[in-house]
Amino acid sequence: MATETETAAMRRAVVLSAAGGEATRPNPNVGAVVLDALGAVVGEARHEAAGGPHAEVLALRAAGERARAGTVVVTLEPCAHTGRTGPCTRALLAAGVARVVYAVADESPQAGGGAEELRAAGVDVESGVLVAETERANERWLTGVRLQRPFVVWKVAATLDGRVAAEDGTSRWVSSVESRRDAHRLRAESDTIVAGVGTVLADDPHLTVRGRDGSLVGDQPLRVVVDSSGRTPGSARVRDDAAPTWVATAAELGAGPDGGVDLGALMKELWARERTLVLLEGGPTLAGGFVRAGLVDRVVAYLAPTLLGAGPPVLAGTGIATLADGVALHIDDVRRVGSDVRVTARPLRQGG
Repeated sequence: MATETETAAMRRAVVLSAAGGEATRPNPNVGAVVLDALGAVVGEARHEAAGGPHAEVLALRAAGERARAGTVVVTLEPCAHTGRTGPCTRALLAAGVARVVYAVADESPQAGGGAEELRAAGVDVESGVLVAETERANERWLTGVRLQRPFVVWKVAATLDGRVAAEDGTSRWVSSVESRRDAHRLRAESDTIVAGVGTVLADDPHLTVRGRDGSLVGDQPLRVVVDSSGRTPGSARVRDDAAPTWVATAAELGAGPDGGVDLGALMKELWARERTLVLLEGGPTLAGGFVRAGLVDRVVAYLAPTLLGAGPPVLAGTGIATLADGVALHIDDVRRVGSDVRVTARPLRQGG
């Protein structure tokens, strides 16, 4: 059983792992803390970027010889494979650690099995410490490994009474300048942006990542237009060469229960294309389809201090007819962004 010192070290490792945000994509968020033989913290680190050293390796470097006969506390089971970096199990054995405590098993077929390798070499290994907290900090990667689909963030801007546009159809701009800048941060963290053909026809969005001066910045996500019958015009801004674009049709992916594009098949295809983090920017109907299919993993809502009383709501076509069937959310964060309030939440069905 983990000691109080090891549990405290795991809490610190969770904080370290969460600090990585989405910079580690497509790799997991991992934090590690090294305790010497007497239980003192002698090294800590987090995985910072794909292709770079893993958290255990960086923490062991910080600890140096003080790691010998000590304990490594890490949020994810140490990997046992060679990818762009060597296996963490080899680094742990070379450092001479006596014990490894981890929270969540590595379920990926490529990297799993590290715990067994360490035990076979005589290292004392314990798992399952602070699992819920650790999974929360690594939910994007764990969703992919367990469900074989990308993690989906639904971003929506609405008035305080839940309208995404006015009754006459005007929708720019519901949110503040600061909220729109923050939304570009979400785009920059994602590898895919998904919108519906209705949004493309109504607003002609570019769906790119832009800086304060409006210029394109960084690697651009894949733009996906969910367009059951291929109505996206050739002149649409998403058709330009600023970023790759895929117009996903029902003819290509099959039809879902509502006759539109099969969203489950869309997610499987994106996963096959090695896409791991989707930002959903579709209108009410597409968002409702994602909610109905259980494909929303996080909600980021920008609520503007405006009342309309009419106009399209944030969701449509969810199939929810009674309050008891509503999707309950856990609110993770609430803060001011410009004149708006940004609410970040997650469906409770995604892990409680």
